[in-house]
Amino acid sequence: MGGSARTWRIAAMVCATGLLFNGPVAAQTSGDPNPGAITLTGAMDVSNAYLFRGIPQDDTGLILWPAADLGLALKSGSGTMRSITVNVGMWNSLHTGITGADGPNGKLWYESDFWTSVGVGFAGGVRVAATYTAYTSPNGAFPSVKELSFKASAGVRGTNPYALVAFELEGQADGGAVEGRYLELGAAPHLGLSGLTVAVPVKVGLSLDGYYEGLRGDERFGFFSVGGNVTVPISNERSRFGRWNLHGGADYVRLGDSNALRLGENSKVIISAGIGLSY
Repeated sequence: MGGSARTWRIAAMVCATGLLFNGPVAAQTSGDPNPGAITLTGAMDVSNAYLFRGIPQDDTGLILWPAADLGLALKSGSGTMRSITVNVGMWNSLHTGITGADGPNGKLWYESDFWTSVGVGFAGGVRVAATYTAYTSPNGAFPSVKELSFKASAGVRGTNPYALVAFELEGQADGGAVEGRYLELGAAPHLGLSGLTVAVPVKVGLSLDGYYEGLRGDERFGFFSVGGNVTVPISNERSRFGRWNLHGGADYVRLGDSNALRLGENSKVIISAGIGLSY
């Protein structure tokens, strides 16, 4: 089940409409093709394997990840509290391998995730967000999982460290006996080089309680990963069709015992590439 990454909530959009008309107007004269308080991002990626927080999902056939997110800027300005945003979106995983088209039911659509999130930005680049996510399987490969997560991040000299805590409200990502609690710590150091952006994401996934249930009970360590990603812009920032990019990279993932047992090996190299849009 995916990330990330994270339900289209029409009600949230309606409630926010009155606030959006009072948003900042400075961008209206800056040449920005989208000077309003609504931001749309999307991507289509292809990968050789899918591990959700270290839990193996599929590494056979071709895997496609279409995603879209709608962001609403309810507040933007100076002071201690700099911004308030609401996001709604969806992420999908389409498989040609054994969990999809080549599986028992022959259906490609393995996973569809819907999320709604509220984030608050503070002075100094500190940001906190709460997200509700529903992980579902259109082809019935796994039972639905509902989750509430909290994330804190900081823009510290291009390293972007963060901590995420997630609570399973219904269902279990590991297919275990109890709803689990999950902790992820990470950072994504990045550097701009001649128009390119190079990032080196690093993260570790840990069970706080019942998240990685194995033969010996709950296991603390779920996975560690480090990768290298490159993003190349392919359109001008002032394009009326939005900002487009090509991106790709590879991640080395080292697994804990229960996840390694599921996969049949202790580690995996995940290669992905795709196209992205921001407007």
